[in-house]
Amino acid sequence: MSIGLALLVSPDPVTIQQFSLALKEFSIATDACQDVPASIRLLNRRKFDAVIVDLQMGEQSGAILDLVRLSPSNRTAVTFAISGNEGDATAAFRRRAGFVFDRPFSMQSIRATLKPAYGLILRERRRYFRCPVSIPITILRRNLPDVRCHSVNISEGGMALTTTVAFAAGENVQVQFTLPDQQVPFMAESTICWLKNGNLGVRLVSLSPEHKSGLQNWLARKLEEALPESVARQFQKPETSFITPVAETKLKTSMAEPRH
Repeated sequence: MSIGLALLVSPDPVTIQQFSLALKEFSIATDACQDVPASIRLLNRRKFDAVIVDLQMGEQSGAILDLVRLSPSNRTAVTFAISGNEGDATAAFRRRAGFVFDRPFSMQSIRATLKPAYGLILRERRRYFRCPVSIPITILRRNLPDVRCHSVNISEGGMALTTTVAFAAGENVQVQFTLPDQQVPFMAESTICWLKNGNLGVRLVSLSPEHKSGLQNWLARKLEEALPESVARQFQKPETSFITPVAETKLKTSMAEPRH
């Protein structure tokens, strides 16, 4: 399972191969393309946690970085530039990216740039992370009986539920639930977004600051628990660690296991 997804745009197949391998080490999947039209189609169709643009594409590089900033779904993605021919235009494009890979590069130098950015990529991923979990949900409807059902997945912005009860898209409801390992029930003003084959999409419209923070922290722990141990080991030093005590405990446990 990949933790994140990156769009990689470069005209050079060797560069694409090197970066794809490095990203894989961090459990990040790659959608790679070698031309601007293909990258635009991907940006309009998919949500990316990171976007890497090779400045060797010249003026087109800036167009892609600008499109990322204007994209409704990708404007908060972590951006990287791969250095190209040094000139005024290239320097301007470098400043548009959050991080820069300088040529000539090696696998070691690529890792060195990815490592400090990884926490930002995970934070971006968490915003759209859908955690598969089945828990009891109570839906409170105005002037109608309460509906009891179960969740399919939960994210910061909403949840998918399974139910045989008919709802109308756009219907305003309240949902009540308690997260696993939690004791305080959550209550959220919500809206029915979609209905399909016995499943229901619910958008969480209003959560109290305390509940919102609690949901974010719970999702962050679940995402970090999914980190491969090979990735977690790279962040075992306190000064470079972005992970929570939950992930650190997992890492220490794996390192304490006897080697055969």
